[in-house]
Amino acid sequence: MGQRRSGKSSIQKVVFHKMPANETLFLESTNKIVKEDITSFIDFQVWDFPGQINYFDSAYDSNMIFGDYGALIFVIDAQDDYIEALNRLHHTVTRAYKVNPDLSFEVFIHKVDALSDEYKIDTQRDIQQRITDELADYDMEHVRLNFYLTSIYDHSIFEAFSKVIQKLIPQLPTLENLLNILCANSGIEKAFLFDVNSKIYIATDSSPVDMQSYEICSDMIDVIVDISEIYGRTNSFRDDFDQSQTDTNGHTGDYGTTTETANDASSLIKLNNGMILCLRGVNRFLALVCLLRSDNFEKHGLIDYNFQCFKEAIADVFELKRRNAERMKHERMGLIENVDDSVGG
Repeated sequence: MGQRRSGKSSIQKVVFHKMPANETLFLESTNKIVKEDITSFIDFQVWDFPGQINYFDSAYDSNMIFGDYGALIFVIDAQDDYIEALNRLHHTVTRAYKVNPDLSFEVFIHKVDALSDEYKIDTQRDIQQRITDELADYDMEHVRLNFYLTSIYDHSIFEAFSKVIQKLIPQLPTLENLLNILCANSGIEKAFLFDVNSKIYIATDSSPVDMQSYEICSDMIDVIVDISEIYGRTNSFRDDFDQSQTDTNGHTGDYGTTTETANDASSLIKLNNGMILCLRGVNRFLALVCLLRSDNFEKHGLIDYNFQCFKEAIADVFELKRRNAERMKHERMGLIENVDDSVGG
């Protein structure tokens, strides 16, 4: 959500459709609500709301829009006068919170690539202070908003989306714990578990995220995808992902299932500083990218064994998710059948 021309559609195209950032200049303004199903390690839906629509009008069902969703992303154009955008944000938060108190509110302070570092910080501080004061005036200071400085011309938009998606993953603590165990027993400095198609990282170990490390790990996915398209087997890494995505549309995903190409994906890059950049395919959706020192990589047999254990644990996590989803589906179907029987009786 956000004002017109704030960059909402551009974000969606860059993150989920791999559109080059410079091509978003030719996108037309969105004039209707666009719903898109994203099938990956978890299935979720992205709604793109036109800036000119008043979604609290009686013509729209607020319960349907905000009731069953996990996160609301509000995009503010940092290069424009954002006073009107802040008023709209305040109105949106106060109304949406009444409908769904569990909704996560995320604010993308967007198009900051043309701003100086000092001006970025000042803008974020000003926006954060203004909206916090307005919420306090309505006795809603307990409502938490998360703020991110973003741009489609660097990795900041992927970093911000990663933080948003992680809040929607119930298995996040388990994934982080598995990464911590892997790093501790393999001499790994930093590890990210990436969604291959979007380059969103769904989990990382507990050590602080260094932006430079994240950027180089994220770029490695593009390198491997590009090389596999030229020198790979019949399907490239991302082709295999796209095919598996098509196969699972409309179904409760086979989250733990692997396919040959994605499962076998493996690459090493030695950096000039002596660090090793390592990528391993986990399943059809996910890849592990990690940084480790070259002397620690001498125990590559141990690292291979630990990674295999990690991959099996990831499969178990998502297999449990699949079973729980099927059980809930059967319970709902049973409830519907009971209701129909009682109505018929």
